[in-house]
Amino acid sequence: CKGKRSWPELVGARGTTAEARFERENPRVNAIVVVEGRDMVTADFRCDRVWVWVNSNGVVLRTPSIG
Repeated sequence: CKGKRSWPELVGARGTTAEARFERENPRVNAIVVVEGRDMVTADFRCDRVWVWVNSNGVVLRTPSIG
């Protein structure tokens, strides 16, 4: 995996804002916003994906990272 791999500074930010920033800072990744407790994700590791875990209000809950 190349480029920036995690964004701890975005915990508490809007998920859509975080999604745009990931893709701008590391164009190799596809950011996917998921609502905790509602959406399901796969467990496979991929260098081209960032899960953006948000609450029901769209606020980032966990440090987004490549995977």
